[in-house]
Amino acid sequence: MKPLLRAVLILDAVLLLAFGLLFLLTPWTSLYNALQLVQTQPALVGQGFGVALIGLAWLAMHASIDGALTSSVAKVVGHVNWLTGVLMLVWLLGLHTPALTGFGQIVAVLTGVVLLLIGLGGVRLASAVRRRERERLAEAAAAERAERQAAKDAARNAANRQEPQPLTAGFPVYHPDTAVAPAVTPATSYPVVDEANLTAAERAKRAERSARASASSAASSAAAARDDARNAAADAPGGPRPPFHG
Repeated sequence: MKPLLRAVLILDAVLLLAFGLLFLLTPWTSLYNALQLVQTQPALVGQGFGVALIGLAWLAMHASIDGALTSSVAKVVGHVNWLTGVLMLVWLLGLHTPALTGFGQIVAVLTGVVLLLIGLGGVRLASAVRRRERERLAEAAAAERAERQAAKDAARNAANRQEPQPLTAGFPVYHPDTAVAPAVTPATSYPVVDEANLTAAERAKRAERSARASASSAASSAAAARDDARNAAADAPGGPRPPFHG
């Protein structure tokens, strides 16, 4: 729709430029007579109006290129065109002023109708384009707000999922669920002696050591028996007592 509005602005610029040049040439009497038009009096007013129309034509052409000015300028130019067309129709058809010949009156009426149609069409198109631009801006703003909210929610969820780190201050962290395995002391292993592989000398040595151990055990047992007998005799009533030493 905006390209169509640009085309309408170019058409407005051409029409405004043509009317501006025509009014700028107000002192050219032969030209107005050939076109069967009424010459503006005084000529200064006509030339001033022509300069204003040329400036408006330049603004319309510039707005057809610059997208930021398209809808605003098209709305203004459209209002100027249809109001000018209405004025021309009222004066020419209602008041029959100025008095023109048949051809001049037809040209003037057609010009007023063209200005009216182009002006109203430009205003409607400008309003539609402006409304669509506002909707597009609102959608972009809503999408941006939704994106920011999604980013905030994602950051908040990430912060909630992150667990706080304990402050140990250089001390080891105690974990009560960790079980410490008891130290197992390996059992002392002794070499197994194979009796069949021992020599006669080794067997004699082992027998001698066994005999010595048996004799020592017997002597210890005999000494213990004597000590027990002596203690028993001393503890019996009427038994011998050791001499008293003063």
